Amino acid sequence: MKIQLRFFASVREALGVAEESVTVPDGIATVGDVRGWLRARGGAWAETLAEGRALRMACNHVMTEPGTRITDGCEVAFFPPVTGG
Repeated sequence: MKIQLRFFASVREALGVAEESVTVPDGIATVGDVRGWLRARGGAWAETLAEGRALRMACNHVMTEPGTRITDGCEVAFFPPVTGG
């Protein structure tokens, strides 16, 4: 399955990439699985996407939870929590 990844703000800065098109391996079925798969790259990926680290995720422009299923061609985005005022 091929998906589009997008990274924003401090996540983009830490990883050094704004977007990437990837083919995920079999068994990667949710947004949380994608996050774990990317963490396995090690280094900045493991640190930036670490479990327990405050991180927001979206799938096809909708805020989502780790259990949200991905589909072929979807966009998964990662970004830090934001506050406004």
